[in-house]
This record gives sequence, structure tokens and C-alpha cells, in this order.
Amino acid sequence: MNRLSMLVTAEGDWVREGSAEFRAALGDLDPDYDASLFAVKNLGFIKFQILEESIIEIELHPRNVELPALLAVQQQLLSSQVKLFRIKYFDTTWRSEITVSREGAVSRLSELCAPSFAPPPTQKFLVEPRDYSELFRDEGNPLRLLAQKWRMSFGFFDASVISFAVEYQLLSRLMVFGVKPNGGDPVFRFIGEGFKWLGRDYQLFGVGQRVENQPDKDYGRWVSEFYKSVANTGQPRYDHVTAGIRSAPDESRLFVSRYERLLLPWKTPSEEVFVSMLSRPLPNGGSREFEAAESENSPSRILAKSS
Repeated sequence: MNRLSMLVTAEGDWVREGSAEFRAALGDLDPDYDASLFAVKNLGFIKFQILEESIIEIELHPRNVELPALLAVQQQLLSSQVKLFRIKYFDTTWRSEITVSREGAVSRLSELCAPSFAPPPTQKFLVEPRDYSELFRDEGNPLRLLAQKWRMSFGFFDASVISFAVEYQLLSRLMVFGVKPNGGDPVFRFIGEGFKWLGRDYQLFGVGQRVENQPDKDYGRWVSEFYKSVANTGQPRYDHVTAGIRSAPDESRLFVSRYERLLLPWKTPSEEVFVSMLSRPLPNGGSREFEAAESENSPSRILAKSS
């Protein structure tokens, strides 16, 4: 097979695989290991291969890729006449995707390499990121079912998603948010009836409202950033959350609950991205009511007690 194999360094320089320039960029003039794989996984290099002048393969570890390397590859893609692209990327395990659009490949690389969202510290809300792949090994977890549906649907949202949630009794703990491109604020598109703390009628009149405009605006602003991040990166997210939530803006008491949540990005026929949020209480994580006061029941102490 006719194969041209190049790598782009973290600084955006092109080097031929196995060349003296590549070994110099690697910092090892006589490697006795898979030097290309090492450079991709650990040094932020991007591997770029053209197969038979008909397929471009791109291999990368998104978390380690620097902007100069990303831009160099994207520029090369846009000037290429090839029409089939395979993106192989590392995310706890190696994954691969195929696209037939140059613009689609460029956009997907931007999504993969977008910085992951790290929330600022807060006394009221704690999040523990989990390995998304854990769900596929936990057959008893209902969140796994929706993760499998997302994979099988290639991330495209249609009416079958809701039908699937109804069939497997997931609907009451499901929310769907719409996120417009270019930093749009998430809005409610669907609210399951299981979110009682939102209020008796919020499942109806909350649809179409911005997420941050829910009864506890601090909580609304906090979760909005996660939904925007998932929409912008195109990557799923799995977390354990402990949150102290007010059921009304002037409420002095907090309902503190612990739950796990799965956030999934879905493509739609429009530019809007849907983000689904499926949750369930963690063991001993049912809602508990406390005074939101600076004492033994301060938010930080409450969250510590409920962990």
C-alpha cells in the first residue's frame, strides 16, 4: 500500500516519520520503541497519513495537542483534494471516526481538542468527574443504556431517543437542553417529571427558558457551563455531583442531594446542539433539607456530610 506518513510537532512543524528531524524533535536519536506512538500520546504530536492518495488518517491524543499543531493539520486538510478522512484519537482507549467532509474533519478536530471545562471551586456545588467508559462495564446502571443509544445513533437526535427513554423507563430522570453555536446559553427543550425540586409546573412552563433562569439561579448558572462545554467539545461527560439547591429564589433552606449524571451531545438537523442529561441518585444520596447558614449547616459542611 502506498502510504505517506508525516507528523506535526507541538510547535506546528512537519517532520517525516522516522527522519532525523523527527528524532531530533522527539529528543531521542536512537529510539528502541514505537517512537511515533509515544510522540502522539505523550508529546502532543499529530500523525498525518495519506493512503493511496484517497484516504487521510489523523492520529492524536486531544488532551495533549497544542494549538499550532492543530492549526497546521487543519490547514493541510482544507487544501487537500482527498474526500475520505479517518480520525483516530485517544480517550482512555483508542477510538476512531470516519467523515467524508473536509470541513467536517476540521470541525471535529476542533471539538476534540477544545479545553475541557473545569468549574471554579464553590461551597454549594461539588463535581467529581468520572471515566465515561466505566458505564459500559456497569451492566446494572441505567445510564449505560442511553450511552449505548448515543453510540448506535452516531450522536444524531431524533424521535427514537425519546421513544427509547420511554421504553426503558428513563424519561422521568431525563432533561434535554438546546445550545446554539457561538456561545449560546443553554435552554430547556425537555424536562422529565422526576425533577420535583424545580416546582410543580416547571416541566411545562420551563421549556424554552434559559437554564440559568431556574428557581436556584446559582445552580442554573453552574450547570449551564457544563452543558455549553459538552455542546462545544462534542464529548460526553460522566460525573458524580453533590449540590445544595434552593427550591425558590428567596428560600433560606437548601435541599442537598448526591447524584450521578451522564451528559451527551447530540447533533440535530439545525445548527443547535442538544445536550441530554440523565441522572439518578447515588446510594444514600437522597435529598436532605438544611438551613443555608454559616455554622454547622453551612453549604460546605452540608456537602461534606453528604459525601
